[in-house]
Amino acid sequence: MAIIPQMNLFSWTEIEELGDLDRLRLVIEYLPDDKLMRTLEKERKNGRDDYPIRVVWNTILAGVVFEHKSIESLIRELNRNAQLRWLCGIENGKVPPSYVYSRFMKKLIDNEDEIEAIFLTLVEQISKCSPILESLLRSTEKLFHRLRIEKTKMKKKTAAGIQMPITA
Repeated sequence: MAIIPQMNLFSWTEIEELGDLDRLRLVIEYLPDDKLMRTLEKERKNGRDDYPIRVVWNTILAGVVFEHKSIESLIRELNRNAQLRWLCGIENGKVPPSYVYSRFMKKLIDNEDEIEAIFLTLVEQISKCSPILESLLRSTEKLFHRLRIEKTKMKKKTAAGIQMPITA
């Protein structure tokens, strides 16, 4: 009996074998975030630009790729790692302080629809490559939708003065 090797259409091992900086480069290059960046830059208008929108966004992406548990941990990594600063677009060595991230996160929450659009674009792109991944991502999309509905309900209850019990 002949064994015919099967080629994978997509293999995670290729991604897993890359270093963190290479994975971050892929995320920065291929994430369809242009509309979000334009929106945030338009909102900033003529405000201070000590820390450009794209730079702060790239550092947040780095925090996700490098699996940092906190912004403070990310800031320490950025201060320590010159290659990471360069890849994120920090040209003057001036790493954003934690209050910049707090304000930026509020802006991201305000633009939640744009972030969801990024996710849906990625789902669409991946679904063209693999029907199995598409079904997995579609179920994740449904979960995000349910979580969003629950969050809206909680906001309404909190706004109405109803205390929400804290569950573990």
